[in-house]
Amino acid sequence: MFKGILIEKDEAGYRAGVKDIDEAQLPEGNVTVRVSHSTINYKDGLAITGKGPVVRKFPMVPGIDLAGVVEESSHPEYKAGDAVLLNGWGVGETHWGGLAQKARLNGDWLVPLPAAFSPQQAMAIGTAGYTAMLCVLALERHGVKPADGEILVTGAAGGVGSVAVAVLAKLGYTVVAMTGRPKDADYLKALGAKEVVDRADFSSPGKPLGRERWAGAVDVAGSHVLANVCATTKYRGVVTACGLAAGMDLPASVAPFILRGVTLAGVDSVMCPRADRLVAWQRLGSDLDVAKLGRISREVGLAEAIPLAESILKGEVRGRVVVDVNR
Repeated sequence: MFKGILIEKDEAGYRAGVKDIDEAQLPEGNVTVRVSHSTINYKDGLAITGKGPVVRKFPMVPGIDLAGVVEESSHPEYKAGDAVLLNGWGVGETHWGGLAQKARLNGDWLVPLPAAFSPQQAMAIGTAGYTAMLCVLALERHGVKPADGEILVTGAAGGVGSVAVAVLAKLGYTVVAMTGRPKDADYLKALGAKEVVDRADFSSPGKPLGRERWAGAVDVAGSHVLANVCATTKYRGVVTACGLAAGMDLPASVAPFILRGVTLAGVDSVMCPRADRLVAWQRLGSDLDVAKLGRISREVGLAEAIPLAESILKGEVRGRVVVDVNR
């Protein structure tokens, strides 16, 4: 038996709670991991509260991230004792995830734990930080350099935004952080932001084109925020889009794309190929100041993760929440 958060749905309703789970209930997979740490992400908040159609089968263990040690393996790349981590691949949605003391998974989904990080530090980064790194890599791939000008990070006080600000600043970019929480300005400047701007200035319908300002952007919001970011991006600038915190719609004009040559680059972290994941985690090891992880993250126990699900959906959670599944 092991402990985990179990989401159930039946005639009695939709509910999530910490349960004792029989190992025989674990889903199919060729690697069994003894989990030490997981996280709470926006998607986990939707899953635990039932406020979004995230969970596709029941019962379900949520948790799109995990770090731990291989207990059993028939996968050629992993053996008992190997330290591993996982982000995405539908865990916590269609396959039992990381908010439990054990997980059985497809070994192809795993990544070796980078030597630069402890399991707790890897989860302080988690899917959010790995997604942020994919956005940075996309900016680089499209030729955006520190000398080109300011990089805007939306939702900057959240998980993706916090890591994006820290990484971009360490790489020498001039980072402007957007947030709807003015009280987080000092936090964002400590991560490396040169300026903090108000989300409210970007949240209403705007003009097809605005004053050119951004050489690039990392956007987690979508909707009017993303439309306004694109409209104010400089000639041949690049906007990376990886989230929908403000909505799935994009009420934009083609003007930035056909008159200024702006590139809108979509970034997906869930089904991202393993080779790209390995590059992202390798770069996190060199381009993220580990000392800042203590500022970005906090740790809770398994039972504490459940009430935090509601808070993360309300935008009340700053940075990253690491879950020690053995607490």
